[in-house]
Amino acid sequence: MLLSLSISPARSHPLQAEPINHAYVFNFDQFNLPEDPDEHVIEGGYLLLAELNCTACHAAPKAWQERLAPKQGPILNGVGSRLDADQLWLFIRSPQYRKKGTQMPGMFAGEEGDAAKVEALVEYLSSLKQDTPKMPAGDGAHGKELYHKVGCVACHEPGSDFRPEKVPAEMEVEKPGNASVPIAFADVYDVNSLAYFLKNPLAHRPSGRMPDMRLTDQEAADIAAYLHVGRQPEKATERAALKIPPQGIEKGKQTFQAMGCTSCHQSEVPSEGRSHPSLASLNPAKGCLSTTQPTGIPRYDLNDLQKRAIKLALASIQKGEAPPLTAAQKIDWQMSRINCYACHDRDGKGGPEDPRAQYFTSNDATAESLGELAHMPPNLDNTGRKLTRGWLEKILFGEGGSVRPYMNTRMPNFGKAQTEMLLDLLPEADKREKPVKIDVSGLEKHHRAEIGRKLLGTTGLACVGCHGLKDRKSLGPPVARLTNTVARLQPEYFKELLLNPQATQPGTMMPPMFMGRKTADKDVESIWTYLKELEGQSLPEGLISTEDFELKPEKVGKPIVFRSFIEGAGSHAIAVGFPEGVHAVFDSVQVRWARVWKGKFLDAMSNWQSREMLPIKPLGSDLKELPAATGTREFSGYRLSKDGVPTMLYTLDGKAVEDTLRPVNGGFERTVKINGSTTKEVISW
Repeated sequence: MLLSLSISPARSHPLQAEPINHAYVFNFDQFNLPEDPDEHVIEGGYLLLAELNCTACHAAPKAWQERLAPKQGPILNGVGSRLDADQLWLFIRSPQYRKKGTQMPGMFAGEEGDAAKVEALVEYLSSLKQDTPKMPAGDGAHGKELYHKVGCVACHEPGSDFRPEKVPAEMEVEKPGNASVPIAFADVYDVNSLAYFLKNPLAHRPSGRMPDMRLTDQEAADIAAYLHVGRQPEKATERAALKIPPQGIEKGKQTFQAMGCTSCHQSEVPSEGRSHPSLASLNPAKGCLSTTQPTGIPRYDLNDLQKRAIKLALASIQKGEAPPLTAAQKIDWQMSRINCYACHDRDGKGGPEDPRAQYFTSNDATAESLGELAHMPPNLDNTGRKLTRGWLEKILFGEGGSVRPYMNTRMPNFGKAQTEMLLDLLPEADKREKPVKIDVSGLEKHHRAEIGRKLLGTTGLACVGCHGLKDRKSLGPPVARLTNTVARLQPEYFKELLLNPQATQPGTMMPPMFMGRKTADKDVESIWTYLKELEGQSLPEGLISTEDFELKPEKVGKPIVFRSFIEGAGSHAIAVGFPEGVHAVFDSVQVRWARVWKGKFLDAMSNWQSREMLPIKPLGSDLKELPAATGTREFSGYRLSKDGVPTMLYTLDGKAVEDTLRPVNGGFERTVKINGSTTKEVISW
């Protein structure tokens, strides 16, 4: 069901934002003013050359090509199903008239013959049909709430009919000072197509400038219902008055090619054969920077500041200057292009302006004691040495990277092509001058999970007062849970943060609990050991319940590694439970796989509650003893694969060994690598 909204003269709806009378590039407008010196504005000129896709036609010198690479334009497959012929006509004829602030240049100056070319393009694009999956009926009222809470207003105009929950009723809601990215097509899209676009914008606009907000089908439909206000789309009266005869789809394809549309838009039509002058040879007094432009020259409706910035950038490029960028500068450049600064600040730059920040909220009242940390996107300083590569992938273009469920705003997905380079750049830019040293081998005497568990609990350092674990909330404010710490954080950063929280992460609420503590180094390593072996350990005091003692790999969906005193494998045993219902235990003193069994894994109650530390008995059946060890062996720890399977590392008669068990057909396949040579055997019983 579509929401019916009336548009008031007070511009209550986002579609009624103040018009922008120039090609709008968010980060250019946000960080450049007419009074700024040339050396600052020139950087904005480079951004405009890239974001307005100048280099899609005008080749940049080789030294500038990576930096000024054009972005891919919207994919036009199915555009005839999304927009009717009149809307296509209006937009092609005069993009800046139909969508104020658009980056789409006008190609027609009204000379004789232009109308027929526009009509040919309309006929061709109208023929591009595509079936769109049926989306749910949208709830516009819920869509309005989502639009103002999940992060849309970081870039787009907030509606004046929505009051942020923290703004008192007697106060006027402050309007953003910076202009907003226009969304003036939402009301003329087919509403089902609009919902589908919002669900997966990267399928239509792979450049990532409109990111994937990780919406469900229903959420996308709700926001579409809010944005699709039910107004009557404008009719192309000029088109009707001209009564242009049909031009034919083939003529449209030829025009699409001849006008250079293929330079930006992926299409079945091959790129045009004509050449364009390079950036190095452009005359700023002519072309799109000139006062008057003939038909066929892109018209961007640039303002004076934009023209100044582009001319400065062109002059620099034409001198052959291409200063090498540091990793930090490359990060800043990419964050500017995809507008990460709308939400995040890094190195003192960016973050939402106050009128937009008021829409960033929390869904958990207990989080309010955290201040801005409860609702504002995190500062990105030191991210490269903080997060592991695998977790960065989850955050940037994967799934499951969120650790702040109390925040309403979502981390968008800009697409792998737009963010993958950050996986290498961030660690390079953020490396510490003097690396922190931490031993995570698990081989030292203090590397005992039980010690770390006690430190985290209420009888230790009481970390559970703020941090939850697994499915348990913290006892107080809902700070990020520690469940995925080892997968998420680099161990060196973990230690750096715990030893000096404020210096490592300014503004954090974490107290300096380890400063001046004589056992700080050992304590941090013990906590890391506990978090590394969390699936096989009891929860800390304050979070534990009597139901937590049986270890169930099938419940967690991945292997559980549990180090303890286990019957048949000694006091330094490493048990591995698999969701497939087959389990094994490794004796790290004799350095061998000691036992395998089927069924249930282990009951850790005696380990976690008994002071005598009696050996734990396997719970399952069909227990099988494995052969005794031979040769001279020395254990050196284990390594976990991405799916959580441990590989035992040791030497046999001086040769390096990697020894892995994986479930197969109700038993195990054992893979042993000795000095690079691999053998396999099946263990069945």
